[in-house]
Amino acid sequence: MSSSATLVETVLVGRESGRRAVKVAAVSFIAALTAAAAQISIPLPFTAVPFTFQPMVVLLGGLALGPKLGAASQLLYLVAGCAGLPVFAASAALPQGILRLLGPTGGYLMAYPFAAYVVGYLAERGFDRRYLTSVLAMLAGLVIVYACGAVWLGYFAARIVPGVPAGLEAALTAGVYPFVIADVMKLLVAAGVLPGTWAILGRQRT
Repeated sequence: MSSSATLVETVLVGRESGRRAVKVAAVSFIAALTAAAAQISIPLPFTAVPFTFQPMVVLLGGLALGPKLGAASQLLYLVAGCAGLPVFAASAALPQGILRLLGPTGGYLMAYPFAAYVVGYLAERGFDRRYLTSVLAMLAGLVIVYACGAVWLGYFAARIVPGVPAGLEAALTAGVYPFVIADVMKLLVAAGVLPGTWAILGRQRT
């Protein structure tokens, strides 16, 4: 597919003044939305990885902002978290701050900028215009989050955090399998947001 404008770029068309301010606001908004989604956290008794709505915000942010701005929004989120702001999911066992990246969920968090970039790259190629291609783009991002999270959980966090089982199979059991069905269901709902927005914009211009 050829390159096409993302949603935020389309909104900025014809607005030479204030373009940078709008981009900064969009990046900040997605970062703040990621932090807000982290607060809707459900701890599970059989794993150190909680259930949150963050992945869907990350993927939708990539679709709407494109690769560079999408990745920037997640880098801003991580910087805020590493600086000690309470933007990571609340946890009695895991600390806020930069040490959270060394814990069991660190791989998932560090995957967010990469996942947003890939989803945004696909959005630039028109994957955000139709429901099925939006699903594919978001699935690609979700796979990146799962892959990075599982590798970190099984091979790095297991050496640092007491009680975290080592090995890829143990990581998949604790950090992927319990979440797949719920995340895919959320994805199937969220994937309609961008195509629906494009449809509304198209009607407004006709």
